[in-house]
Amino acid sequence: MSMGGVGETFTDINITPLTDVFLVLLVIMILIAPLIDKSELKIKPPETVYAQKENSRTKTIMIDVDTEGKVALQGKALPSNDEATIQAKLKEVIDKMGVTDIPVTVNADGNCKQKNVVYIMQACSALGIKRMRVATVQQTNYAK
Repeated sequence: MSMGGVGETFTDINITPLTDVFLVLLVIMILIAPLIDKSELKIKPPETVYAQKENSRTKTIMIDVDTEGKVALQGKALPSNDEATIQAKLKEVIDKMGVTDIPVTVNADGNCKQKNVVYIMQACSALGIKRMRVATVQQTNYAK
């Protein structure tokens, strides 16, 4: 490339295309960054003011899910929170209770991932459980 003078060559690097590429990548990252945080669905159970207490004579299966996704069945932590493990342990509890039509109560933490509750629902459905509920956090303040 000649620069006006005879025999002179242009030896500098043109960084304009490189700067354009970096600016485009920066704009893409700025647009995508807010979407990364919203990739997980979170459960927000409804809050109740006047909830009825569980009847102690009624047989029910209690399943607890904490924020990290750890599942406990009847107060005993499960080694894994996948659907197959939940279903196997749930079948053991149902067989031990000897009742086929038994309600299941899921106590899900408000910050747990939705997929953990869905695994429990799918395991219950596979075992033919028809009565299931997600328990809500009971408020202690009854003032309006």
